[in-house]
Amino acid sequence: MSTPAANRPAQVPYRRIATEEAFAPQEMLDIYNKILAKGDVDIGFKNLMGFYMSSPSERAQHIMRGLLDLDQVRIQHMDDTGVDVQVIALTSPGVQIMDKETAVAFTPTANDILAEAVRRHPTRFVGMIAVAPQDPSAAAKEIERGVNKLGMNSVVINSHTHGEYLSDPKFWEIFEAAEAHDTPIYLHPNALPKSMIMPFLEAGLDGAIYGFGVETGLHALRIMTSGALDRFPKLQIIIGHMGEALPFWAYRLDYMHAATVKSKRYDSMKPIGKKPSEYMKSNFIITNSGVAWEQAIKFTQDFIGVDRVMYAMDYPYQFAVEEVHTLDAMKMDAADKMAFFQTNAERVFKIPHAKA
Repeated sequence: MSTPAANRPAQVPYRRIATEEAFAPQEMLDIYNKILAKGDVDIGFKNLMGFYMSSPSERAQHIMRGLLDLDQVRIQHMDDTGVDVQVIALTSPGVQIMDKETAVAFTPTANDILAEAVRRHPTRFVGMIAVAPQDPSAAAKEIERGVNKLGMNSVVINSHTHGEYLSDPKFWEIFEAAEAHDTPIYLHPNALPKSMIMPFLEAGLDGAIYGFGVETGLHALRIMTSGALDRFPKLQIIIGHMGEALPFWAYRLDYMHAATVKSKRYDSMKPIGKKPSEYMKSNFIITNSGVAWEQAIKFTQDFIGVDRVMYAMDYPYQFAVEEVHTLDAMKMDAADKMAFFQTNAERVFKIPHAKA
């Protein structure tokens, strides 16, 4: 269904570049169906993609239609909401739900499919490189291939991989490759791991409403407190949904991290080079995906810098033309608004600059 022309966002003096937009090739869904057919299925995966892939609900049908299309349907939706460019990533959980061998084998296929779509629509689509953290060495090589062969300049990792986090040094070959190739990592939510999902699932709070932010914020904090960003000081990590609320916790995170280190309560909590809030300001870029809230955007701009906050829609999971109208209407300096919608994304993802 198209948005009536009268309701579409107006022409503006900036390009709207949406930076957390998802796709799913049919080949990946075929693998998912095989996983779901097994007796022992990860409960978070079953309740997330298992639901969307099987539900007859209007929302689920819209999401699956949007995920699968990399041509007319997607571009029509972009036109309806005034989005000039989508930065597209393999939807969660991507290959991270697969076994190691399947994940490593399928990842290049997913990236090739996306790269071909970008070639078909070079002024509308930008791609992120998917990797299989199950094999950090293979993931590092795929980052190199994505940059040098496919022309992509960012990486998506859908949070934990079978309950394991990038704070573990065994994954740091991925950080090394990302830093070396100047490819920011978009740390995107995943269904909660088995070890923490049940209290959320029982209340219907496991997904985007709350669980995703809790789990992905935890992941980002684990990276900050692990020392990884002292080892890789130029690494840039993108987190969505207004920073998974971390900017609003910054004061308490700084205070309690220092207090916990001083107490020597945990062997895992060692001194690090900066405060958590300082890593946010030097190593994190935040998108507003799914949060069309002027006050939160301005607070975050003030906290980490106007040059570190970007626009995202979260298509097709969140697809609302009224949110674009709301963000266009923000009372914000024109240069800051252009940075939010356009120029920050151009810099971060190496998108050629163009006037709206």
